[in-house]
Amino acid sequence: MLLPAEKELRAVLGRFAEARFRHDVQPTGRSSRELEDTSYTLCVMTGTRSVDQALDAVDTLLEQLRANRYTTTETTQILAA
Repeated sequence: MLLPAEKELRAVLGRFAEARFRHDVQPTGRSSRELEDTSYTLCVMTGTRSVDQALDAVDTLLEQLRANRYTTTETTQILAA
């Protein structure tokens, strides 16, 4: 599976959170479609079949990306020294 770019992953996660909030506060047909669309996108990006699985996968992916960024920074600093 290809890893999504961190920026794209965070953008979709933000859109999902906004859609979820709007739908919980005032459910409409439009808010339902937005929530469904962003939920589907999260599942596709993470290779999962449910929103709960997708959110767990997002946490894992963001942690991996953070760890990779930290490792890359450390390596660059060692090479520069």
